[in-house]
Amino acid sequence: MIEHARVIALDDTRHAGVIAVPVIVDNQGGHLAESIPASLGSHELPRHLSPEWCAANGVKDVAGSAASLRSFDGPAIILVSIGESYNDLEALRLASAAVVRRAHGASVAFLLPTEALHNVADATQAVVEGAMLASYDFKKPESDAEILIAATGVPLPTVTAHEDAVLGAHRGAVIATTTNWAKRLVDTPPNLMTPKGVAKAVEARLDGLEHVTLDVWTESTIREERLGAVMGVSQGSAEPARVIIATYTPPKASVHIALVGKGITFDTGGLNLKPLPGMMEMKTDMSGAAVVTGVLAAVAELKLPIELTVIAPCVENMPGGKAVKPSDILTSRSGRTIEVMNPDAEGRLVLADGLTLAVESEPDAVIDVATLTGAMATALGGECAGFFSSTDDLAKRVTAASHETGEGFWQMPLFAKYEKDIASDVADLKNMGNPSGRGGAIAAALFLQHFTEGLPWLHLDIAGPGRAPSASGYTTKGGTAWGLRTLVALVRDAAKESVA
Repeated sequence: MIEHARVIALDDTRHAGVIAVPVIVDNQGGHLAESIPASLGSHELPRHLSPEWCAANGVKDVAGSAASLRSFDGPAIILVSIGESYNDLEALRLASAAVVRRAHGASVAFLLPTEALHNVADATQAVVEGAMLASYDFKKPESDAEILIAATGVPLPTVTAHEDAVLGAHRGAVIATTTNWAKRLVDTPPNLMTPKGVAKAVEARLDGLEHVTLDVWTESTIREERLGAVMGVSQGSAEPARVIIATYTPPKASVHIALVGKGITFDTGGLNLKPLPGMMEMKTDMSGAAVVTGVLAAVAELKLPIELTVIAPCVENMPGGKAVKPSDILTSRSGRTIEVMNPDAEGRLVLADGLTLAVESEPDAVIDVATLTGAMATALGGECAGFFSSTDDLAKRVTAASHETGEGFWQMPLFAKYEKDIASDVADLKNMGNPSGRGGAIAAALFLQHFTEGLPWLHLDIAGPGRAPSASGYTTKGGTAWGLRTLVALVRDAAKESVA
């Protein structure tokens, strides 16, 4: 897995195993920027590639389509399509990912023509992210390969452009490395990534970061702190629960955001036992915890001036002799009682206590992330997550951030008429909606909203794209840590506003 990225001078590309040349492709063929050298190794590169040549060599107007030019006396050259614009960030991610897959572990130098870019830092970040995300391999945690950015320009790149490229490469490397770290947590077998295992991994990741504190609650503290919903889910398992509480408090932060992540390290369904096909990928159910702790790590490493509080309740949901039963009533930290109608709707239970802790930190907004409902996966499929928002402002922010990152999100309605479906005859709420399953994702969101105490709130249900069945573009097979990059972008945009 590529773990390094740096900006180099153009003549340093000779140290790379592969040189990637971006190509604009339209119905007139392929076009190379003026600042791309006419000669690379033993190859003479024309400014224009005919439509016939592009068709014959697989260079299309689809970003990431590419042709390789082999050389016996230097690096291989890969001509890679970025579609019709140098300023489509998603196209740059897809192009660099395609190059990395073709490079087979070799170091890659990607030529970026600065004169064609609206924002050098953002473009460089996108190239680095695409390359590093695509290089993730659970079986190969480390590699000597690098992604190198050679900033070219006509006239020659200015000092500002070069500094922007360095900034973008650093930002992309931090975000991609942290996303790959979160993916690794999700992909680790559940006998190793237990609640205690998650806590240890987070502790190692946050160690040494400035202005970061970490507290891990054990079961005795969880009981003392009256997290009855968390303990209710955990009580059927021999693995003890953990609640991770991390904070990032940089000086002069003017905005405080609380993040809550679902950390079910394995979900059997409890006494509502899942069938085997539905259980096989349930190590993914702690994705929310991996995402929110990863966001804090990346934001702290990037030194963004935003205060963060992260709450990640981590438990197993098992069908043991003490497991919570249908019709049991749990008392949450908020004091609200919950009738457990479905032991397999456990994510919203641990999030209820997590949201209460988040609210108590007095943030300006609360965001939760969870692989929460099969209903959302059914509605939006595997490449788009759903979100619910209590304010138009938060909805606009997450939509804008998702456009920056290429992670699909779609707003869903908080349809108040479905409140009747989570009403209980014997408790304040019940943990499932309509028995038919209709409106299940909405019922889950309405349930969670009761624990936000009226604060601006955003709920990200990443059940659909939280795990990828196969590799595509810069997405690798397995855990995706969907939403991590979008939340970093959201926080970064909020930080820009706070210092404006």
